[in-house]
Amino acid sequence: MFLEHGTRRLHITGVTARPIREWAVQQARNLAADLGMRRESVRFLLRERDGRYGAAFDTVFEAGELEVILSAPRVPRMNAHGVNALIRLHFPA
Repeated sequence: MFLEHGTRRLHITGVTARPIREWAVQQARNLAADLGMRRESVRFLLRERDGRYGAAFDTVFEAGELEVILSAPRVPRMNAHGVNALIRLHFPA
């Protein structure tokens, strides 16, 4: 799931009981394709430090010139709008 932080719009790209790194990368590709032209208006991506994401996941977004920001370790309030495996996208207001 991906949440647009400013609008609270939710993008559900896929669901699985056991997400692995390759699955997460494919979900990132799916979102990038779904955003299309709107992808240019995305400024950054805030993600958890979970190992299932990795460099390949970040590369999908960095290719679109997004800054990938990792949440601080052991700071649950930093991800107050999210749940496990939730990624936030920030569109400028």
